Amino acid sequence: MRTGSISIIGAAVWDGEHFTERDLHIVDGTIADRAAEGGATVDGRGRWLIPGLIDAHFHAYATSQDGLEDERGPLSYAAINGTRRLHAALRRGFTTVRDVAGGDIGLARAIDADLFPSPRYLFTGPALSQTGGHGDPRSAHIDICFTHGHMCEIVDGVEPLRVAVRDRLRTGAHAIKVMASGGVFSLTDPLRVPQYSAEELQVVVAEATRRGSYVAAHAYSAEAVQHAIAQGVRSIEHGNLIDAETAARMAAARAYLVPTLAAYDAMDRRGATIGLNAVSLAKNAEVLSQGQEAVRLALAAGVRVGFGTDLMGELEDDQLCGVRLQVEASGATATLRSMTVVNAALIRDARAGHLGDGGYGDAVLLTADPLAEPEVLWEQDARALVVRGGIPVD
Repeated sequence: MRTGSISIIGAAVWDGEHFTERDLHIVDGTIADRAAEGGATVDGRGRWLIPGLIDAHFHAYATSQDGLEDERGPLSYAAINGTRRLHAALRRGFTTVRDVAGGDIGLARAIDADLFPSPRYLFTGPALSQTGGHGDPRSAHIDICFTHGHMCEIVDGVEPLRVAVRDRLRTGAHAIKVMASGGVFSLTDPLRVPQYSAEELQVVVAEATRRGSYVAAHAYSAEAVQHAIAQGVRSIEHGNLIDAETAARMAAARAYLVPTLAAYDAMDRRGATIGLNAVSLAKNAEVLSQGQEAVRLALAAGVRVGFGTDLMGELEDDQLCGVRLQVEASGATATLRSMTVVNAALIRDARAGHLGDGGYGDAVLLTADPLAEPEVLWEQDARALVVRGGIPVD
C-alpha cells in the first residue's frame, strides 16, 4: 500500500475533544513529530483538521435494491462496482470502512496492492442468516434453492455455523456478521422477532472470540438486541427499536451501537422511485422515526455509539446525509467522536481515529469549524483536502 509524506501547517487540529492550532506532519503514511525532508506542504491556516472518518457499516457489493440481484448477480460486476463505491466514500473523507455483509479477501488484496483508490478496508464476508431470516432474499412464493450469495449465506445449526465462522476467519474476515432479527430489506421475516437460537449465537461468538475477533449483529428490536448481547455479541447494528432498559443492558455488556440513520432516510425519500418493493417500504416506515431516539437512549445509558450508513445500490451517494442525521440526534461533538475514536475502538485499531503521533496519516481538512458550523461535516464542498496514508486524495 502506497504511503506519502505531507505537512499541514497552522490548522486547528482535533484532539478528540477540542481544536488546537498546530502543525501536523505525516511521514511515510504515519503521523510524526517532525516533517519529512522533501515532503509536500499545505497551508492549513484558517481551516480545521479532523481525523479520517470511519464508516463502520458499509456494503461494497450492494449493487441494487433487489436482494436476489445483489446475491446472485455476477461477482465480477459487484466487485468492479464496489471499487467505485469505495473510491466515492474515500473522496467524502471516509478513510476506513468496515464492510459488514460481503467483501472478500480478493477485494482486500486489490486495495492493498493499490489497484484502485480506496479507504482502508475491513470485511466480514457474507453475513450469516437462518433460513427465512434477514439474509434470506426469497419471497414466500418463490420456490428456488438459495444457500449463499455475495452478501449473505444461510447457515442453520450449531456445527454448520462453527465451520462457517472458521472458514471466514481462515480467509481474512475482520469480524463475523450475523442476522439476529428481521430486517427492512428482507421479505418474509417480522422486524422484531429475534433470529438464531441462543446455542447458535453462542457458538458463533465462541469461535470468533477464540480467534481474537468479535461478532456484529443486525438487530432492531429490544428483544432481539437483548437476545444477541446475552450471547456475547459485541456490536449491534441499527438498534432502532431499543428501549431504555435495553440501552442499559448494552452499556453493562460493553456492547457498541452502530446506528445507520442514512439508510432509512434515503429509502423513505428515494426508495419508491428506484424500485424498492412495497414490503420493504412498509418496514422502513416503522423504523425510520425511531432511529434518532435510539441514539439518544444509548448515549444517555453510556453505550458507546459509533457511526455507519448501510446504503444499498444507488442510495450510496447519501453517505454524508447520515452525518447530518446523527448530528441532529447527538450533536456535532458526539458525532465526530462516533466517526473517529469510537469507531476506531470498535474495530480495535489504535492507529485509526486520531491525529496523534503514530496514528495513520489519514485526515480531512475542513473549511470551517465543525463544532460551530456542523454542516461542514456533511457538505462535500467543505472538504478542502482529504489525505489517506499521507497522500492527498484526488
